[in-house]
Amino acid sequence: MKNVAADVRFVGGVFLAHLLMYFTFHDKSIFWYIFSAALLFLISYSIIMEEMENKVSFATYLLYGAFSGAFLYGLFWIGFSLFDFLNLPIINQIDKLYARFSPSLLWHYFVLILIIIPGEEIFWRGFVQKRLMKHSNITLSIALSSVLYASVHLYSGYWMLSFAALIAGLVWGWLYAWKRSIPLVIVSHLVFDLFMFVLLPFN
Repeated sequence: MKNVAADVRFVGGVFLAHLLMYFTFHDKSIFWYIFSAALLFLISYSIIMEEMENKVSFATYLLYGAFSGAFLYGLFWIGFSLFDFLNLPIINQIDKLYARFSPSLLWHYFVLILIIIPGEEIFWRGFVQKRLMKHSNITLSIALSSVLYASVHLYSGYWMLSFAALIAGLVWGWLYAWKRSIPLVIVSHLVFDLFMFVLLPFN
């Protein structure tokens, strides 16, 4: 792990991600504009700095991606239902998250599908986690990349969003380490977000 600190590409990428996400969450009125631009930049950085992987067939990444995305949504639904049953105040924070960050215009859905979802997976799994796996074991790499992924969501001001990113990051990190396929985790993330924002939102 000592080599990670000396990995200029890795450190620079994580720093840029924090800087960009800080500005992304800074102003609600321009959130979708800055978020889209930030992910386009991180996609470019990742592709320049690291080769993307796909070691499974088209049918395999579609099947595993769709199933894992639906499974992850199911885990979140169980958690939400438990919070609702216990009448915990966390439900109010989930409502606020939807109100502030959910896509509401048609172009929001386009950039979510075409830029944001692929961008997050290309950067956090295809770049950050892949470089960590060069310096440490798979378990530690998944854990650390997930913590880093969650950490940039703290700028939103909602700890619940960061916690959700941590759980999702662990699942997608494990999937990536298992199959070494960026398209697979992109499909998984896409299916998860379709359930969360379109098919069966929690609000």
